[in-house]
Amino acid sequence: MTREEEYAVVERVRAGDTDAFEALVTAYQKQIYNLTLRYVTLPEDAADLTQEAFLRAYRSLDSFRGDSRFSVWLYRLATNICIGFLRSRSRGTASSLTVENEDEEIEELDVPDARFEPQKELERLELQRAVREGLRLLSEDAREIVILRELEGLSYAEIGERLSLEAGTVKSRLFRARKALCNYLRESGNIPDGFSSDKKTSGGEKE
Repeated sequence: MTREEEYAVVERVRAGDTDAFEALVTAYQKQIYNLTLRYVTLPEDAADLTQEAFLRAYRSLDSFRGDSRFSVWLYRLATNICIGFLRSRSRGTASSLTVENEDEEIEELDVPDARFEPQKELERLELQRAVREGLRLLSEDAREIVILRELEGLSYAEIGERLSLEAGTVKSRLFRARKALCNYLRESGNIPDGFSSDKKTSGGEKE
């Protein structure tokens, strides 16, 4: 769906044609599900968060100003929902363990779930925040091409078809966008100085 088509659907929904929103769900449901699945790993959680993302997008449609593509706005919204989900889960993750005390009475102890250690979770959330901020600072064209490649997992040919660009142009723009994003992450202390933004297409990266 092109940017113009997205905006036309949004305007129809705003005008009262609520059924038109289904076109946006159909166009981006798979991509948003794949995005949420990267955050939460469990398919049932990803499905719930995907539904929440579209529901919130529908309710917040009046706040969509059209500064970026609807799909970019939707991805950002879904990402924030996933982060909120992880934060709430990390605050209350504990398992019950039944034990017998010295008086031979049964007690239940709360055992913290090590999968969501606060420090590790905070580090991951900080990196996600830094990536979102870095993406926000990119130009709209650069941000869109990174999202299509890194989040949607599209090939160069698929991105070129989506954006009406030659594959070579896609590669060069993606290289510059990755480099700018990595420079921001390095300067903000979120990746080590030795990290390289250069990805070799011959090393297994999908063309």
